[in-house]
Amino acid sequence: MSVLKRNNVTVRGKGTRVILLAHGFGCDQHMWKYITPAFEADYKIVLFDHVGAGKSDLSAYASDKYTKLEGYADDIIAMLEALHMEQVIFVGHSVSAMIGALASIKAPRLFASLIMVAPSPCYINDGDYIGGFSHTQIEELLEALDSNHLGWSVSMAPVIMGNADRPELGEELANSFCQTDPAIAREFARTTFLTDKRNILSSITTPTLILQCSSDVIAPVAVGEYMQQHIPGSQLVVMNATGHCPNLSAPAETIAAIKEFLS
Repeated sequence: MSVLKRNNVTVRGKGTRVILLAHGFGCDQHMWKYITPAFEADYKIVLFDHVGAGKSDLSAYASDKYTKLEGYADDIIAMLEALHMEQVIFVGHSVSAMIGALASIKAPRLFASLIMVAPSPCYINDGDYIGGFSHTQIEELLEALDSNHLGWSVSMAPVIMGNADRPELGEELANSFCQTDPAIAREFARTTFLTDKRNILSSITTPTLILQCSSDVIAPVAVGEYMQQHIPGSQLVVMNATGHCPNLSAPAETIAAIKEFLS
């Protein structure tokens, strides 16, 4: 099976410059539905689903590959090579920000810039590093997911989304979580929350924008500040948006920040 079919790749837009958008844990390419219309007139837009998500080929999922972020990064590279695209603008949400970083280090010619939306290289506090969670809290989170995938999805989605005054956003995220294969979700969650990629930040040579929300239980502002300090030449924008999914909760502010960086 071709990588484009395996990852349910879709291409739209009229421009020559390419924007590739990568979704986060428990989501799929539809999480960019409020972002892409603002760019389709001037850019070629590439959307896809990580293997195990959305309408990707679930039979292609292999634990020995996808229990490491590098497995997903290799897929990004394979997709761009299959599309014969280089100097791509990569936009990655949450864990996909670090997946894109890994891909850019391995194949820098493919990437013109990295735009990281609510990223984190490490979710666990470590000495002076504030990741947002203790190791015990992460283990408890993962154990809850292991024991009751649907219950975890319904209870955690509103917390992750934030914006309690707009419950429909949390419901949308919960629905996305619930549609993910539970076994794959458990593995991807462990890959996401137990990974520590702080050591690669200094190796990122692609121009990088970090978009951090002003209040985010998953990736606090301190994480964005740490990344800006350790990624050479990177820019940090702390948005007024709150929660972990500004692509859904604050699309206009997200679009404006991306456009300003690209201008």
